[in-house]
Amino acid sequence: MTLIVDHDHASAASLRSSLGPESVVLPTVDVVEKHLRDHETEHVVVVGPNIATESALALAERLRVSRPHVGVVLVRQRVDAKVLTEALRSGVREVVSAREFTAINQAARNAEELAQRMLAVSGDEHEDAEHKRATLITVFSAKGGCGKTTMATNLGAALADNGRREVCIVDLDLAFGDVAIALQLFPTHTISDAVALEETLDPSAVASLLTQHSPGLRVLSAPVEPGLAESIPVTLVSRLLDVMSDMFDYVIIDTPPAFTDQVLAAFDMSDVAVLLATLDIPALKNLKLSLETLDLLNYPKEKVRLILNRADSKVGLDAGEVEKTLRAPISALIPSSRAVPAATNRGVPIVKDQPNHPVSEAITGFVEQHILPVSAAAGAIPAQLRADRRGLLRRIARHS
Repeated sequence: MTLIVDHDHASAASLRSSLGPESVVLPTVDVVEKHLRDHETEHVVVVGPNIATESALALAERLRVSRPHVGVVLVRQRVDAKVLTEALRSGVREVVSAREFTAINQAARNAEELAQRMLAVSGDEHEDAEHKRATLITVFSAKGGCGKTTMATNLGAALADNGRREVCIVDLDLAFGDVAIALQLFPTHTISDAVALEETLDPSAVASLLTQHSPGLRVLSAPVEPGLAESIPVTLVSRLLDVMSDMFDYVIIDTPPAFTDQVLAAFDMSDVAVLLATLDIPALKNLKLSLETLDLLNYPKEKVRLILNRADSKVGLDAGEVEKTLRAPISALIPSSRAVPAATNRGVPIVKDQPNHPVSEAITGFVEQHILPVSAAAGAIPAQLRADRRGLLRRIARHS
């Protein structure tokens, strides 16, 4: 059941028509917390446009501490950057325009779903102090155009399995990320909105930044403006991934074609590193250099999985020669097909669009053999070792 807070009868009635007749209307924020104490099964508070923003944000801040699973949805006549920033800092799940009735309903449903998941995690932690964290998977290629984003989105869809598991794709290509475009999403928030929240990031704040694609699959999008990439520190990336580890079953991290500090942070926290290449000399050369760089940084070889994309291309090279050259096994061979970009153009990963397609079968086979059996890491690599690795990488870059 959803609580609606608004002293204007017409506004409250309008919200109730969007949220359902079972919704309870309260006139002021002052009575919300008492009502929640008396009604333990209510987890969503929709604050109407006639309630002062300051009062709404103060309520969200109090509930964030006293009842962190309760989601506050803020409805405003006008939504601007200032309101969005203040709302995120206060722990509001979503801010929606009063004219967007469908969005208000969806925001309340999202808040209820997150509340149920948070309560489930809390119950599991009471039963088992060794709560299992998410499996983190970083998808990387040192050469652009190898299908990295396509692989990340399809891995995410395959693991979500129509809601069977909870999965988030993090677009860490901070300057030119394409995950949202590939899935035809129009995010309200991106990773850049997390900068103002770094000190107070928790599951509620992170959830407010995500965009839903399909059952079980959410996305943390890259910034819309490339220039914002410089504003996202490594500490924020590490904190985001740490919080997400308690929110999801799997976190897929799409990356730029470079060993940035943010990418190294993702590698350090990942349980699986998926390295991608195609059957052409530049891509294979970069794959070899990537393996050598990871080896130089003492990255565990057992975490690395190699995938050859468009592996059936008739270009005079085959997988056996690649394995011999790299001195490493290939975990999956993904065939080429025009159906892949066609599915991407519709915003649907091919594993969902055509589950029996050879490309889909190759990806799901990789998931079953190399992802599902992997247990989540016991913890992140120590901060000092991460700093040492980044310093070494900078020295390599200066002398290359």
